[in-house]
Amino acid sequence: MAYRRVVIKVGTSTLTDETGALDRIYIASLAMQCAAEHRSGADVVLVSSGAIRAGIDQWENYAGQTVPHQMRATMPLKQAMAAIGQPVLMQAYLAAFAAYDLPVAQVLLTREDFGERQRFLHARNTLQQLLKMGVVPVINENDTVAIEEIRFGDNDTLAAMVASLLDADLLILLSDVEGLYEPDERGRYTRLVREVHRLDENIWRMARGSGTRMGTGGMITKLQAAQIATTSGVTMVIAHGRHEGIIHHICRGHGFVGTVFRPLPRKLCHRKRWLAYGLPAAGTIIVNEGARERIVNDGKSLLPAGVLSCEGHFLPQQVVEVRDEKGFVFARGFTNYSSEELSRIAGCQTSQIEQRLGFKRADEVIHRDNLVLVYGAWV
Repeated sequence: MAYRRVVIKVGTSTLTDETGALDRIYIASLAMQCAAEHRSGADVVLVSSGAIRAGIDQWENYAGQTVPHQMRATMPLKQAMAAIGQPVLMQAYLAAFAAYDLPVAQVLLTREDFGERQRFLHARNTLQQLLKMGVVPVINENDTVAIEEIRFGDNDTLAAMVASLLDADLLILLSDVEGLYEPDERGRYTRLVREVHRLDENIWRMARGSGTRMGTGGMITKLQAAQIATTSGVTMVIAHGRHEGIIHHICRGHGFVGTVFRPLPRKLCHRKRWLAYGLPAAGTIIVNEGARERIVNDGKSLLPAGVLSCEGHFLPQQVVEVRDEKGFVFARGFTNYSSEELSRIAGCQTSQIEQRLGFKRADEVIHRDNLVLVYGAWV
């Protein structure tokens, strides 16, 4: 099966050799595979990590001394190394893609570019224009300016957001593992999951299994990326990036490669995607089982009677997560009431709102038109 638009994410561990330096032979192979898909008529977008690692290498070669590991964890040093390493990374891609007469463009993004509606639209227009021109965008998080509050934190999420933004058909996460593993009869995480049609509780538990090579962080972020992709109508594949011809095998459907996540039958519209994934949540509303059932199964609004409590400090019209009693985030939306107001009306009937607050802004805590199901990770 050929795909019209493909987003490929490659992580630092896949891009670097055993010494931690950029593996230019691998980058050349990656460019060759991307160029082959481009020649077949597909739009290709590359989301690449590696700037910080490249910056550390460059600085150590220049300074003649090793950067201490405790310093590498500080935000200012990471940002400085990203600034040094990003040109090195792009230079490697320029040289690799030039061998196939394929132009590339650097695009640096932060979560703010997806959170603010106009910036979201500008980013989409720019990327679409580059693709029309036959250019391969090489995207990375703008680590030189991103602080913790506005960071994606990982390029899995960034890649999924880009795939959703561009209505891609396929998202490939090239990693240092074969895919998602499930436990065997002895509880060991050695059995590869070939295909996932729904991100249910069992799938999330697999990602937290102590036997997974990725640990509790790496695979969780990949499932979060799968959540964004599959609800946006995008097929996603996790595969080992070092297998020969891996991109060709995935794009041509030559047997099962890695773990394939199938898109949901009905994808979210762009506004719902922006609400679900573009905006950072300002807090959390915890609801009872009855409210969860009405929201999930009946498409109803969230009323005060279904609210148990809230976490965080948020204001009216900010985005909040909606969580059930078991700790599962299943929805997001724009709240009509602040956290302080909500604590006073939690559990009450709609007719009691004005009595408790002295005013009534709306009958609903979150109206169904401003509510989207996300089926997030356990917290």
